Formats: sequence, structure tokens, C-alpha cells
Amino acid sequence: MDFIRIGFNNLVGKDRIIAVVSPEAAPVKRMVQDAKDRGALIDATAGRKTKAVIVMDSDHIVLSALEIEELTEELNKQKESE
Repeated sequence: MDFIRIGFNNLVGKDRIIAVVSPEAAPVKRMVQDAKDRGALIDATAGRKTKAVIVMDSDHIVLSALEIEELTEELNKQKESE
């Protein structure tokens, strides 16, 4: 399994990512709160502001302090090396 860097020495499985979305939208905020209530929220921000929300195929939600553009670059970088 390939991993991508999501900031602060944290990695997630590239093949397990469903979506990378902005944390500002109300539906995303509800999704994050629901994951927190279910115990399925992973906060990888190291105390920084959440700039991207990663939806995983395991129903987990991962918070990242990296911008969506940075995560996209990571994903594209991995694809080019294949």
C-alpha cells in the first residue's frame, strides 16, 4: 500500500482515500462532528488549524493542517512515480 504525507509526520493510505474536502462547508462540519461522536475522527493537525478533511473508505474522517492543494500535489506526485 502506498502512503501520502498529510503533515507533521502523519501518513494515510493513498488507496483508502475517498475524498479531500474543505472544512468550511456546513455539511462537512456535520460530518466531522458525527465522526467525533462515533469515535471515528483522527486529528492529524498537531494543534494547528484544519485546512483539509480527508474522507476514508473505512468511514474514518482525518483532519489535516495541510492545504487541499498540497495534498493534491502529494497524490499526483505518487501517481507520476507509478
